[in-house]
Amino acid sequence: MAAKPEPPKFVPVDERDLDPGHRWHRPLAAPGVTQVDFEERVDFRRLHRYRLARTRAALARAGLGAMLCFDQHNIRYISSTVIGEWARDKLIRYCLLTGTGEPWVWDFGSAARHHKLYCPWLREDHVRAGNPGMRGAIGPKVGLFEQAAREIKDILVQEGVADMPLGLDVCEPAMLFALQKEGIEVRDGQQTMLEAREVKSHDEIVLLNIAAAMVDGAYQAIAEALRPGVRESDIVALAAKRLYEMGSDCVEAVNAIAGERCSPHPHNFTDRLIRPGDQAYFDVIHSYVGYRTCYYRTFAVGRATPAQVDAYKRAREWMDGAISMLKPGVTTDQVARMFPECTEIGFETEMAAFGLNFCHGLGLGLHERPLISRLNSFIEPYELKAGMVFAVETFCPAKDGVSAARIEEEVVLTPEGAKIITLFPANELPVAHAW
Repeated sequence: MAAKPEPPKFVPVDERDLDPGHRWHRPLAAPGVTQVDFEERVDFRRLHRYRLARTRAALARAGLGAMLCFDQHNIRYISSTVIGEWARDKLIRYCLLTGTGEPWVWDFGSAARHHKLYCPWLREDHVRAGNPGMRGAIGPKVGLFEQAAREIKDILVQEGVADMPLGLDVCEPAMLFALQKEGIEVRDGQQTMLEAREVKSHDEIVLLNIAAAMVDGAYQAIAEALRPGVRESDIVALAAKRLYEMGSDCVEAVNAIAGERCSPHPHNFTDRLIRPGDQAYFDVIHSYVGYRTCYYRTFAVGRATPAQVDAYKRAREWMDGAISMLKPGVTTDQVARMFPECTEIGFETEMAAFGLNFCHGLGLGLHERPLISRLNSFIEPYELKAGMVFAVETFCPAKDGVSAARIEEEVVLTPEGAKIITLFPANELPVAHAW
């Protein structure tokens, strides 16, 4: 009988690289956006090692031989490469990590050559130009998917994991079919990557805190500008300008909603003029070195009515109840019970009310694991861990039928509980330019 082949030897994970380096005995830092020689701010090489080690450990636990990523956040997490917001919806960049080797990156044209020059943590021969078709803009008859799949298969063979399942996060269907045609067993790798990303290191928390500090400043500018005659779109422009001035690398979205547009929440902005007595709320989503914010604040303009104050009070109570439950060892179903049922805010199902009262993990992605809501958390409870970072959102419509309160806090889970890092005042409804 032929001897059974030895299983591939995965690259060992250095326990020192897996150490998140949390410093819970010290205040959470939000230093400047530059590096200096007299303080340690963010150690980017340590950050690279941590993210790669977390990915390797998750890969091994999942029983996968390799991970193939088209999700921009996963590519950045594994390879520490990025080419900007342009790439977000193109599905043109991809990254491969086998359990036995180092990261491979395929990037758009000259970006691959740029990585070879400026990313010394990657092996030069592991960075290649790639293009599977730009979401169909190049027709399938050209054969780019098949070419990419053959190239990936060759690497899996060379690195000894071709007989093991391949994790895949997101892709065009034609890419999946081409991989399967090469005889590769493809499994869902997105859950594996979200598991890897769920506990943030000290460096990641610093970056998230810096990003939140920028939004603190943006809200100061919003509060000063929020007066009758200003348009929702003016506030969006103001926030984007202020964030880029402070060092943001991407202002992904700013929601601006006022007056009769507040309920139901439309998740957008228009050129509507702000009027006296309006309730107005905003969500600022941006990133610093890739690490995102999701940060709502609500204001009354000039004066606040009893209905507006009552809605805000209830939204704050739900917020504080959820935050009080965010502790290591608590399960997500316990947190979800602190949020109102859908009917309490005027919706017929939890699906219809989804996204108004919930928590979501925050990091390189806007929505990371775990996500806590009445829609999913009673079905699949999940244990919380120190080092997770959440955005906690609440929404309450006012009894006047048009106004609504929307609050969001970002929190870091320390061993003692949740630490709020979104510091623009929100305990009571702020009134801009009161008279």
